[in-house]
Amino acid sequence: MLWTVLWCWDPSFIQMKNAMLEAVSLVLEKLLFMSNFKFFSSGAPGEDKAGNTLYEINSFLRGDVLEVPRTHLTHYGIYLGDNRVAHMMPDILLALTEDRGLTQKVVSNKRLILGVICRVASIRVDTVEDFAYGAEILVNHLDRSLKKKALLNEEVAQRAEKLLGITPYSLLWNNCEHFVTYCRFGIAISPQADKFCENVKIIIRDQRSVLASAVLGLASIVCLGLASYTTLPAIFIPFCLWMAG
Repeated sequence: MLWTVLWCWDPSFIQMKNAMLEAVSLVLEKLLFMSNFKFFSSGAPGEDKAGNTLYEINSFLRGDVLEVPRTHLTHYGIYLGDNRVAHMMPDILLALTEDRGLTQKVVSNKRLILGVICRVASIRVDTVEDFAYGAEILVNHLDRSLKKKALLNEEVAQRAEKLLGITPYSLLWNNCEHFVTYCRFGIAISPQADKFCENVKIIIRDQRSVLASAVLGLASIVCLGLASYTTLPAIFIPFCLWMAG
């Protein structure tokens, strides 16, 4: 009992404990930071309850960019006229079946999330109501935020119509924002993805991330034993973060 008490008051032990607490605090901080990027909330009605928002469809012009702000992301589409919106939606069913009766139904949250993971999507046409799902719609807001010259509306709509169908999907390299910026401005860009990458850089460059990864790697070795699947990541990840910092 006396040895245990002395060991607990050992300065080296207290320093290690403080380091581990700091590492755990940092990990929680980063997890909370990353949770702000709810990738799966953009344009997925799923099992959520739609609002009763009424849209002034007559005010939309063919070729307009319709923008639906979500909690932390924005979903985009191209208005084609006659209450139709072309937009990119991840959908796991596209990889499982060719039954258009199933795939043309409104994409649920589960289908969307699995589609993101499997990197498969389609540029599809839905009604304005299904596209927005009760949220507010902004029209051509990208024109002001990006300060780029838009193509003629008819050309924008025709570009969107030519791209209809199945397409590879990537959160960072080929998402709904890339689709509409290509149609609207002739160049595929995504400020949302760029902002996310910048925040990831901030996390990587934070030297505390090296300490956190090292402590977590050591903890995994202690808990799981000395093996290649624990030792290599415990060495490789902190080293890469150190070099990138």
